[in-house]
Amino acid sequence: MLRDKLLARMADMGDSPDYRRLAEEVLGVRGAPPDLARRLVDQALVVEDRRTTWQRAGERICRAAPAAAGVYVLRDSEGTALYVGKAINLRRRLRAHFSSKRWQSLKPELSRAANAEWTIVGSELEALLREAMLIAKLKPAVNVQIGSPGLLTRVLPRALVRDVVVVVPSAESDSVELVAARVDGPVAIQRTRRNGADLAVHSRRILKFFRGVLMPVRFSFEGSTVLAPLVFSWLVGRGANATRLDPAEIPSAKELANRLAALFRDERLFHERLEQW
Repeated sequence: MLRDKLLARMADMGDSPDYRRLAEEVLGVRGAPPDLARRLVDQALVVEDRRTTWQRAGERICRAAPAAAGVYVLRDSEGTALYVGKAINLRRRLRAHFSSKRWQSLKPELSRAANAEWTIVGSELEALLREAMLIAKLKPAVNVQIGSPGLLTRVLPRALVRDVVVVVPSAESDSVELVAARVDGPVAIQRTRRNGADLAVHSRRILKFFRGVLMPVRFSFEGSTVLAPLVFSWLVGRGANATRLDPAEIPSAKELANRLAALFRDERLFHERLEQW
């Protein structure tokens, strides 16, 4: 490493290191004035110290990360969010973030990455929504900050811009995720078990959501961010074969529960797979 080379040459030079020689022989900078050469050497040592810290943090984070699909947040040592991303394989993606070849082109903010947290997801749609929600909530320095994904900026068939319940896989093998999206923007996610044990309660919650009654935070995520266009866009593209229900065609919570129960019993329930990401 560059830091080790600098320290070794400085040790050879004793108490009065020749910074011009160090700059030339180790840093490849020729003809630098003494003051500039000393600053260059000092800066190189600081950068290399940060690199070592960054690499060690990366090794620790990647050891703990699961080889599963999810959404992740990189944070600095004070807990400030630096970057939000999604991945089919969290461990592989995080290893790419901290690979040695990334250092030279690394954005300065990411050199402060010290910790990571993640949420395992069961589908691409859930990952898209949770990533967008976290970016809007945390405003991480490295992510491009954009406004809410509006319908006017997306070319969507009018027939698809309607209230919808999309049934997607869950990170828990015995459950599914019900993604409810309203035309006016809000989105909620409800995890429910495939054996139907929760369907009566969860079906009532879903229909209340479409009637404008906001769900408690404990089982959904909502806010000022308009996320429904992400759902509609996904249904046009990669989620074209996803299972969905039209709440306008369902007169009661009991009927919604019955339809979902029939879907859950079907072995062909999920058409979209994580491998499509």
